Amino acid sequence: MVPVLTVAGDGQHFRFTHSTFQMERNIVIESKSEDGSEYINCSSELATDAEHLDVLKELIQREPIFHHPEFGTTRQDFENMTDAAFWEVGASGRCYSREYVLAEVVKRYENSQYRGIHSSTENTWETKDFCCREIAHDNYLLTYTLVQEERVTRRSTLWRRSSTGWKILYHQGTIVQNE
Repeated sequence: MVPVLTVAGDGQHFRFTHSTFQMERNIVIESKSEDGSEYINCSSELATDAEHLDVLKELIQREPIFHHPEFGTTRQDFENMTDAAFWEVGASGRCYSREYVLAEVVKRYENSQYRGIHSSTENTWETKDFCCREIAHDNYLLTYTLVQEERVTRRSTLWRRSSTGWKILYHQGTIVQNE
């Protein structure tokens, strides 16, 4: 069967149905930006289905990824939490390999003062607008907003539940332009 995305609407209200992901959502266009593009309010329109709330709770505890020392601080820990094919798109739009990301995270934790989300530079961060969707059996897309003082990014992480625990497949952070 070929996956089908169906979109129906009147120009402001849209209904999206996807045959593979077994999801259906109603979206209301919130506003138009200066260039005329339309956008939605992620915090009010995206919701986690009730059967995935336990998964959502587990994954919220792990985000932002690599900033929770309770899940690991060593290269081996980070290798265990990422899939061998992991990659990331940074807020700059650059693609980063697993090797590059893990090397950078290890450098961060080599500083004895660094305690991840518990560090004074990070404990003021705010995460909000979480949404979790199962995109395939035991594979989940987690999206949320991260506020770091004046910098706001929308984050997306693909997670896989495995016999050895949660594995990160992919991560992306996109800077939110002033609206």
